[in-house]
Amino acid sequence: MTITADATFEVLPFTRTCRHIWEDGDHVLIGVSPGNSYFSAERIADLARWAMSRFAQVDFVYADLHVDRMFAAFGYTPEHAAKRAAKEIKAVRRRIIKGIGESGTERPEIRVRALSEFQDNPVYQLLRRRVLHFLATDDEFRKGCEEMALHFVGSKLPDGESITDGQLRVCFDYLAAELPFFIDTPSILDVPSSVAAYHVQMPMTEVLFGRGGGLRATRNQAYAVVRPETTEATEPAGGDPVDQRAA
Repeated sequence: MTITADATFEVLPFTRTCRHIWEDGDHVLIGVSPGNSYFSAERIADLARWAMSRFAQVDFVYADLHVDRMFAAFGYTPEHAAKRAAKEIKAVRRRIIKGIGESGTERPEIRVRALSEFQDNPVYQLLRRRVLHFLATDDEFRKGCEEMALHFVGSKLPDGESITDGQLRVCFDYLAAELPFFIDTPSILDVPSSVAAYHVQMPMTEVLFGRGGGLRATRNQAYAVVRPETTEATEPAGGDPVDQRAA
């Protein structure tokens, strides 16, 4: 169900319901990960123009939780991990702000927020607890999260080595901070419906939007791949906070 949005992006809603929510045009959430070179200021500008032409409200939300722990889990000293995480988080926010400024869409309907700003939000807190609960009790959900973790860090593991339990725990905490927005953004942000937009389909999409039981996205939550029309996106789902290519 591909939708050619304009000359810049194509949109692939995951299900028919996701397409209907996209057509409603209430809200889109664009998640941005630190250390992901896909999200240049130019790309952010294009995304902002696309989003504001189609949706009543737009939120750019960037990951700033557990980034230092991710660096530490994959070989950085605690001090270096903290400094590198602070640098990456500052850089990603700067790119988002710059991109929106260059897009000409600076209006109250478009917002930029960090994940940490939602830690006191009771709906976000509840959803995060549910994610952690299903990680501990639902084998299918946990397997999907393990696949996402390998997408995050697989290329960083030495040849022949598997991800350790400690590294997996950090990845799970990182995911638990992000996944509430793929489950029920409308309740977190008090919007009628929402589309979570990303440039690749993440391994958890089928689990949250395709299966009949367990932890699932709410009926007014959609997921869509939004990618440059002429480019087959190949970045790992969720970005990579330990990516050495980051600015």
